[in-house]
Amino acid sequence: MVIVDGNSDTSSTDIDMLENLRGQFLVAVPRMRDPNFFKTVVLIVEHGSEGAMGLVVNRPSTLTVSDTLAGEIDLPDTEDLVFCGGPVEPSALFILHSDDEVDSSETAESEVVSGVYIGGSRDTFEKVVRHGYNYQSDRPFRIFMGCAGWGTGQLESEIQRGDWLVCPANASTVFREDPYGNWDQLLQEIHRVHRLFPHPIENPEWN
Repeated sequence: MVIVDGNSDTSSTDIDMLENLRGQFLVAVPRMRDPNFFKTVVLIVEHGSEGAMGLVVNRPSTLTVSDTLAGEIDLPDTEDLVFCGGPVEPSALFILHSDDEVDSSETAESEVVSGVYIGGSRDTFEKVVRHGYNYQSDRPFRIFMGCAGWGTGQLESEIQRGDWLVCPANASTVFREDPYGNWDQLLQEIHRVHRLFPHPIENPEWN
């Protein structure tokens, strides 16, 4: 397995069609039939003029963290599951965590949304996992296999076409104890919020 360095340059750049979506959720619309994204919630961790990258936060796999990291990190047996982060780089591992003390030199660059960080180095990856299991840390983390990726302008086109709804991400949803409920709950919340608008909503997915 490959642990991917998530500490890449994600500085804000001018984006022709949309503002920077880093730290936002993409919620697949009900009519989405692409099996890679059907009823998924994707956390955007990078977005710039050259494209975007995200992690599916509501699709646990059948692989345990301890089995997946066997040979990389010596861990106790755990029932915690690795998540299917997306169809791109399916053998690569990514980590989202809430431990802001693992490497203070990286946290400012690696914070995706308030209280949620993407691992910036292999050392950070190992520290987060060891700290979480060996010291019973109350700071959650999630490991993902693969990611979602979009080329220049591709994500913007999909959003404008109506494939995705966008809403702010937060730590409680990223690390929800029952991730399977994320899609339904976020979709319901988007419907509720937009019904408050004083003008008719033209997008049929919001009705």
